[in-house]
Amino acid sequence: QVQVVESGGGLVQAGGSLTLSCIFSGSFGLNFDDYAMGWFRQTPGKEREGVSCISWSGERTDYADSVKGRFTISRDNAKNTLDLQMNSLKSEDTATYYCAAAPSNGVGCSRIAGEYDYWGQGTQVTVSS
Repeated sequence: QVQVVESGGGLVQAGGSLTLSCIFSGSFGLNFDDYAMGWFRQTPGKEREGVSCISWSGERTDYADSVKGRFTISRDNAKNTLDLQMNSLKSEDTATYYCAAAPSNGVGCSRIAGEYDYWGQGTQVTVSS
């Protein structure tokens, strides 16, 4: 069994920064570095959007066009943690943000929600304009 838990959400002014964190825990044999990881976000009435993802090794990343140049995803396989550094925040970044884990295909990562098996409960980010 795998669990992922997000933290770090909150209220921030437009132009500000926030870092989201996610900690991974797995039962015996389920290791963090066996999984690609992703950050997704969702607002009421809209589909879940893939914000960013990172391969198991951290060597490959991908970002939605809406956050490129502003958000940075990173992982620490020794600590089983995933981060999303968010800079230059805009009101349209307001959403519930989710951390998710997908079995690694050994190549890269995906921002398609259907490819992720494990999800956190979400953390709210609100950007005031």
